[in-house]
Amino acid sequence: MSTIWDNYDSDRHFDELITENGKAREPSRKLVKHIAQMEVGELDKRRQMADATIQEMGISFTVYTEEGNIDRAWPFDIIPRTILSRQWEVAADGLQQRLKALNMFINDLYHDQQIIKDGIIPEHIITKSKNFRPECVGITPAHGVWANICGTDLVRDADGKFYVLEDNLRVPSGVSYMLENRAITKRVLPEMFEKENILPVDDYTSQLFDMLASLSPRDVEDPEIVVMTPGIFNSAYFEHAFLAQKMGVELVEGDDLFVGDDDCVYMKTISGPERVDVIYRRIDDEFLDPEAFNKESVLGVPGLMRAWKAGNVALANAPGAGVADDKVVYAYVPQIIEYYLNEKPILPNVETFLCEYEDQREYVLANLDKLVVKPANESGGYGMLVGPHSTKKDQLKFAELIKENPRNYIAQPTLSLSTAPTLISSGNLEPRHLDLRPFILQGKETYVTTGGLTRVAMKKGSLVVNSSQGGGSKDTWIVDTEVK
Repeated sequence: MSTIWDNYDSDRHFDELITENGKAREPSRKLVKHIAQMEVGELDKRRQMADATIQEMGISFTVYTEEGNIDRAWPFDIIPRTILSRQWEVAADGLQQRLKALNMFINDLYHDQQIIKDGIIPEHIITKSKNFRPECVGITPAHGVWANICGTDLVRDADGKFYVLEDNLRVPSGVSYMLENRAITKRVLPEMFEKENILPVDDYTSQLFDMLASLSPRDVEDPEIVVMTPGIFNSAYFEHAFLAQKMGVELVEGDDLFVGDDDCVYMKTISGPERVDVIYRRIDDEFLDPEAFNKESVLGVPGLMRAWKAGNVALANAPGAGVADDKVVYAYVPQIIEYYLNEKPILPNVETFLCEYEDQREYVLANLDKLVVKPANESGGYGMLVGPHSTKKDQLKFAELIKENPRNYIAQPTLSLSTAPTLISSGNLEPRHLDLRPFILQGKETYVTTGGLTRVAMKKGSLVVNSSQGGGSKDTWIVDTEVK
């Protein structure tokens, strides 16, 4: 290897590209060799090309601050993360298994609640979940599927094995950045796509369109599909516009839609009202319909729940799907899989302590300096305590929060998250911790992305990968080394 690899040290963590002996792993051999042959100046030039491409393509995200909303260019690292295709096939099977069981679970909760009657999950776990929607009881969405789009966060521990960190079943985001990461990397490292068999990801939007079309309540050749956004000030607005454009469907806000006297949803157009069949909504439940949820909401459509209950429009994801997004419910997913599918989970959970149980709570309170503590329904890396990086003041604060509302907190061991080489400065590659968010679609059929969004903790030693917390991203290559 050239000088750029000579000083690379994975710091005793499982590294995605380089083994503990300093050798390239099987799916990264050609990539590592290619980078080794580059001059430092050439690598810098490629990084500058990536930055220019991000500016040119307008790839951005919004960070909410006390001073206001700030638009930032997408933070991107040009060194891809590589995974062997035969390893990924197992993970993809596990993701399909997981979403299938979770959708059966959600459907059961809004009907017979047999899983509660059989004592698998305590009733109060559901009744105290802020995302359980009594308004959804008795409804069965198309194909019995509530969460049509799921973003499941995977991590690799020191053993190199994939674990599920959490499921995102409400309004999961990030898939546009997965697709844009690939587009940038193809510009920056085009020669690698000729040398290496890197499996494609660019069929996602066509798969998404087909899945959404399969939900249409009307049997028509071209159902009317729209992407519903809260508007330009939402942190994920770039993604909303991106997906609508790629699918060739309308991007709408609540004011663009109305529910008619026939309980059907219509879109306002210059040629008059046009009936809408499927809404891919990027708005949280409570803002969807001021008639059913938050009466102050100006983002939603009055009567939308009425139209959905009448079976005249499909909503993806369905309202109420977030009940399985709860981090306390997450702890029960292995039992959920066994209960509904009579199968052992393919992908294991990370060990999880539920603070509502006295023995587990006492353990958590005694070990706050070693654990990661998370609230049950927050996202984006907000409201959590990373024990080893926290102060005594932080730990005392979380101890009080846990005691006040133990149901709302879980804790997990501080994982030795895997790392990958990241270009920190000119000619300087350092390991940074990362996770992976694949996306799973379920409608009539089920589809898993080939890889997903790799998020990187850009700060040295940090375990927080969220872009809102200073994280970055890189392309994810599923490499088939067996194709000649």
